Amino acid sequence: MSDTSVSINEGRFSGIHRAIPFFQKYGLYIFLVFLLTIAVAVSPPFISLRNIQNLLTEGAPLGMAALGQTFVILTAGLDLSVGSLMSTVAVIATSIKPDDAVSPFLATLATMIVLQGVRFAYTKGAPLSGHLPPGFRVLGAGSLMSIPINLIALAILIAIFAILLYRSSYGRKLYLVGGNPRAAFLSGIHSDHIIIAAYMICSILASIAGLFLVGYVGSVDNWVGRGYELDSIAAVMMGGASFQGGKGGIFGSLAGVLVLIVIYNLVLLLGFPIQAQLVVKGLVIILAASFYLTHNY
Repeated sequence: MSDTSVSINEGRFSGIHRAIPFFQKYGLYIFLVFLLTIAVAVSPPFISLRNIQNLLTEGAPLGMAALGQTFVILTAGLDLSVGSLMSTVAVIATSIKPDDAVSPFLATLATMIVLQGVRFAYTKGAPLSGHLPPGFRVLGAGSLMSIPINLIALAILIAIFAILLYRSSYGRKLYLVGGNPRAAFLSGIHSDHIIIAAYMICSILASIAGLFLVGYVGSVDNWVGRGYELDSIAAVMMGGASFQGGKGGIFGSLAGVLVLIVIYNLVLLLGFPIQAQLVVKGLVIILAASFYLTHNY
C-alpha cells in the first residue's frame, strides 16, 4: 500500500473519530429533527396548532418528572417511585375539600411499594374522579394566549433548576459526586447530603407533575401516574445521561421527553392500537441502555 493510500485512510479514520463526539453530543437533537420531519410527512395533522398544543400539554408533566429524575441519575441512582408518588399526591390533593384541615403528608424518599400502600389505604381502592376541583383543570389543560399553562409552569421549573444545576455550588458537587465519588470524598463533600437532596428534588418535581397530570387527564384514580417512572428514566438516558452518574443534563433530558411524546403522538395519529405505545416505550429504553453500553465498554 502506497504512502498516499495510507494517508487517505488515516484521514478518513481521523474524520470519523472527530465526528463521534459530535454525534454523541448532538445525535439526539438531530434524531428529533428527523423524527419531526417524518411525522409531518406521514401525518399532516401532526403540524396542526391544536395537535401541537395537545402534544405540549400532554408532555409537560413528563418533562417535570424527567427534570427531577435527571438529578437522581446524575448521582448514579434511579427513582422508581416517581409514578407512584405522582398518583399518591394527585389522589390526596384532589380529595381535600376547602374546609378540611390538610393532614401532613411527607413522601420524599418513600419507596414505590409504601406509596402504593398509603394510596390504596387512603382511597380504599376506589377512584376519585368525581372529586376533582375545577382549578386543577385550569392548571392541567388550560392555556394563556394559546400557550398551555402547564408548559409555562414547566419553563419556570426549568429555569429554576437549570440555575441550580449549572450555576450553583450544589450543581458542581452533584456532578462530582456522581462522576467521581472518591474525588468528592477527598474534597470534603458530604456525598450523602448531595444525594439525599437530589432525591428530594425528584420527589418534589414528581409531586408537582402529578398535580398537573391529573388536571390534564380530568380525573384521578390510583394509577394516574403509572409508567412515568420508566418514561422519565428513558428520557433522561436518551438525553445523554449515564447509569454510572456524573453525565447528562436538563436540556438533553427534555429532548428525550420530546422524542417520546412525538413518537407516542404519531402512533395515535396513525391509528395504531394503544398497545403500540408500550412496545415503543420498551424499545426506546432498550436503545437508550444499548447506546450507553456501546459508549462505555
